[in-house]
Amino acid sequence: MLHLVIQVPQLVLHRAVYRPVMDLSHPGVREVGRLMLPRMLGLATVQVNFLVNTLLASRLAEGSLAALNYAWIIMLLPHGIFAMSIATAAFPTFSNLAARDQKSDLRDSLSETLRLVLFLSIPSALALILLRQPLTQLLLERGRFDPSSTRSVAWALQFYALGLVAHSALEIVARAFYSLHDTRTPVAVGAGAMALNIVLSLLLVGPFLHGGLALANSLATIAETVVLMILLRSRLVGLGGGPLLRSTAKTLVAAAIMGVALLGAATVTRGMHVAVQVGASVLLGGILFLLISLVLASDELRALRLVLRRG
Repeated sequence: MLHLVIQVPQLVLHRAVYRPVMDLSHPGVREVGRLMLPRMLGLATVQVNFLVNTLLASRLAEGSLAALNYAWIIMLLPHGIFAMSIATAAFPTFSNLAARDQKSDLRDSLSETLRLVLFLSIPSALALILLRQPLTQLLLERGRFDPSSTRSVAWALQFYALGLVAHSALEIVARAFYSLHDTRTPVAVGAGAMALNIVLSLLLVGPFLHGGLALANSLATIAETVVLMILLRSRLVGLGGGPLLRSTAKTLVAAAIMGVALLGAATVTRGMHVAVQVGASVLLGGILFLLISLVLASDELRALRLVLRRG
């Protein structure tokens, strides 16, 4: 409702006239329906995955399901801030280029967007893994949420974080398919990933407990993203692989050095308040990551500045 209300002033300003009409035979309505049905089925596969996780986690030790849910929410923080916001902003550009059949420009725009998302998600994933314990403690440990609860959430968080990069890239790749008016391919691949997730969950829940469910989710998402990128590459005759690989290599180098800084900061601040541990680690690691990226002449720094200015 709020999304509708905030658009009303602009409609009034442009003197737009709105008349409610129910015309199911309109080509636009039929096209939306054609695209919407596969998307609804895709959302259903997500719910099936969560149902399977719930059933399996409920058979484990008390608190396993809650730990899994908390870890998922923490992982979604960088995913929502970076991947979702960038994907939402990029989708109109993708759609405009696809509508004009400018596949070369669409490929370039997609490659640039993927590079930016990887530039942000790779260090975020590494930070979640290395800081999983103090970060969980800072965010959640109070009241009945004791140190054992923190360890339980941190155990699942490290496995969810392994899939953060894939989850982030998936948001971009899926929207590229949507811009091409293809909602069936992401749903079909998503259904396969759902089946893989169920099989992996059954295999990994034994040795890794609730962490195995998080690991299964990450592995299935990685497989889903890779398959979709391969299929999209054939549709667009490439994905700008050269620049994408060079950019990813630079990001990995900067993230690795950042990781060393995070471990060093955690060692120096050990015994201090957890807020100091997390704050010092994130500040030092973030600054060092940006400096190394600057030394390596990462183009994503310029792209990030443009995004921040527009925001």
